[in-house]
This record gives sequence, C-alpha cells and structure tokens, in this order.
Amino acid sequence: MVKVWFDGACPLCIREIALMRRLDKRGAITFIDVASGADPSCPIDRATLLARFHAEERGVVHSGAAAFAVMWRAIPLLRPLGLAARNATVLQVLEAAYLKFLKVRPRLQRFFA
Repeated sequence: MVKVWFDGACPLCIREIALMRRLDKRGAITFIDVASGADPSCPIDRATLLARFHAEERGVVHSGAAAFAVMWRAIPLLRPLGLAARNATVLQVLEAAYLKFLKVRPRLQRFFA
C-alpha cells in the first residue's frame, strides 16, 4: 500500500489527485489531505508536507519527484514512468523539473481556483 499526502487547499493539487484517484482502480493508494488537519501516522510535520509532495512506500517516506514516482508505480497505467524514475539520471531530471514547478505553482493555482 502506498500513502500519499497532498494539499487539499490547492486547486491544482485537488485536480491532480482526482485524476490519480480515477486511475487508481485497484485502490492501491491512500490519499491524505494535509490541509484538513494533521495525520498522526505521518512522521513529517504539516508545514513540510504542504511545501513538497510526499508519499510513503513500504515504510519509507519519499519527497518531490521520488514521491511522484512512488505514486506512479502504484498505478498500472503510469507504472512504466515510475519504474523509469528508479534510474538516478531520470530521477534527477524529474526532480529538477519539480523544483521549477514549485516556483511557478502559486501562479498556476490562480488559474485553477
């Protein structure tokens, strides 16, 4: 089972998680809205969870692009992308893209509000 924490106050995040829920036909992912309150089972503080995307796989918490890769591996349609991210070079490229996304995220949120 994979656990994913997301910002339920972010319109962009809500849309993305809605898509992931539709694709997760096997129910392999537990989605937890961090904006609605603290998750006592999470070892990471709420502010950190809201600043970056996090996912847990087999007891290990991943952040950023690695967390997306965890989520993708749990969804058959996206699994090839998640498996490709196990390659260090691919993960570095994805993380660099994620860091750029984080800089423009506040502006993008306005379009989805």
